[in-house]
Amino acid sequence: MNEFILPIRVYYEDTDAGGIVYHANYLKFMERARTEWLRSLGMEQDALAQQGFLFVLSQLSINYRKPALFNEQIYVSATLTECHKASMLFNQQIWRQNQADARELLADGSVKVVCITQDTRRPTPLPPAIRNLIP
Repeated sequence: MNEFILPIRVYYEDTDAGGIVYHANYLKFMERARTEWLRSLGMEQDALAQQGFLFVLSQLSINYRKPALFNEQIYVSATLTECHKASMLFNQQIWRQNQADARELLADGSVKVVCITQDTRRPTPLPPAIRNLIP
C-alpha cells in the first residue's frame, strides 16, 4: 500500500536531559503519522467519534535503532499493510536523511489498530467511509 510520510522537527520538549528523544515520544510521533494518514484520506477522528467509532491500539512492536536528537528534522511513515473487518495493521518507520540523502533508520515497528464502538467499547467493523477509501 502507499507510504504516508510526516515530517517532524524534534523539539526540546521531546528530548531527555541528554538531548535524545525520549523513548515514549517515538510512539507519539507514530500516532501523529497515523492520524495525519487518516486526515489525508479526508477523515477526522473527532467526526468518527461523533458517529460512535473509536480507534484503539491492540498490538505494538517497536525497534529502537539510533537516537533522534534535539532540533533534527525526522520523518515518520505509516504504511497500511493489512486491512481486516475491524482492524488495520501499519508498518511504521522513523528516519532522518543522511548526508548522502539516504534514509538513516532510527526506529521501526508495527501497530495494530482496532475499531470499537464508543458506547460498548467492543470491536466493530470499520466505518464504510474508511473501507471505501482504502485501496
